[in-house]
Amino acid sequence: MFQWLLIPIAYLMGSVSSAIIVCKAMNLPDPREQGSKNPGATNVMRIGGKKAAAITLVGDMLKGLIPVLLAKLLGADYLLLALVGMAAFLGHLFPVFFGFKGGKGVATAFGVLSGFSWMIGGLVCGTWILVYKLFKISSLSALVAAALTPVYVWFISESVELATVAILISGILFWRHKENIKRLLQGTED
Repeated sequence: MFQWLLIPIAYLMGSVSSAIIVCKAMNLPDPREQGSKNPGATNVMRIGGKKAAAITLVGDMLKGLIPVLLAKLLGADYLLLALVGMAAFLGHLFPVFFGFKGGKGVATAFGVLSGFSWMIGGLVCGTWILVYKLFKISSLSALVAAALTPVYVWFISESVELATVAILISGILFWRHKENIKRLLQGTED
């Protein structure tokens, strides 16, 4: 029964906005008011440079990774792992500490998926890097990686629960990137 408390804990961890904290700590503008107005690593890079973006990226990944690894350590089954991962991801998207207005979720999703399996995380990361090297567009890289994620999760874990959460996460990532998708189709995406 105690293990189920990991779900709200994961949500609260996901609700901690690395972008906002990093920008405050480094005396940078609020990422919700500058650039794309998205509190994520890509926007932090625009307004604060590579160092601030790297710290944000690591923070966002860890808040997805740590709750899933903790659940694994405590012997969680696939259902609980899936729910903990989803809670951390939703915390990033809809953070209770920041008016339920969060980032797009790519780095946190990567952390969750890496917690499910380092092999899944490696495939997702490898896909992102390959697409980025070919096209130099971060959002396109994230979308291609998201599209392939449920396939990776299914073939590596063979878990219906983890694959279902991977499908939900991928669908939400596409929804959160709808403006990027429009710009990609128009050929105007950075």
